[in-house]
Amino acid sequence: MFQDRADAAAQLAKRLHAYHGQSPLILAIPRGAVPMARIIADRLDGELDVVLVRKLPAPGNPEFAIGSIDETGWVYLADYADQIVDTTQYIETEKTTQLELLRKRRARYTPVRPAVDPKDRIVIVVDDGLATGATMIAALHATRARQPKKLVCAVPVAPTETLEKIAPYADEIVCLETPSPFYSVEQFYRSFPQIEDEDVIATLAG
Repeated sequence: MFQDRADAAAQLAKRLHAYHGQSPLILAIPRGAVPMARIIADRLDGELDVVLVRKLPAPGNPEFAIGSIDETGWVYLADYADQIVDTTQYIETEKTTQLELLRKRRARYTPVRPAVDPKDRIVIVVDDGLATGATMIAALHATRARQPKKLVCAVPVAPTETLEKIAPYADEIVCLETPSPFYSVEQFYRSFPQIEDEDVIATLAG
């Protein structure tokens, strides 16, 4: 159990201390991971940016991911997606919707500069926890395509089976806790407030 995101980030930074002094690029999956990534970047003397991905939600259940999409339009579909969605039209509609949201977020989050180039750098992709792992898979895939020297997934909490799905996409996984049963990320935080776009923009600007 973590007190809040700051507590989780501090614990992750300790586990990632080996990368201090190697100028790691810390990529946060917005929005919840952004304040965490700021703490980790500061403690590792690294650089902060965001990797923009969106979940593809299940019909009628926006919190449950059947897949994910990155800024290029690459789509990951979970192995159970075809049991939940029986038409490609739904997927195509969601792709269009989520891509437009990603474009708007990029314009808001980094309006005066391009995304930081991860090529030939140690890159640590951070989220505040994983459930299905869909958005992390899209984030790792998008980052790998840009040729980092090493790609690390860092999260406070996730189910073991989710980490197994993610393993092929990362060179290293750092996860503090793998509890069972696992129902939601929020259950492992005493305080888990909503992070707004304004918080993300302020953190990136700082």
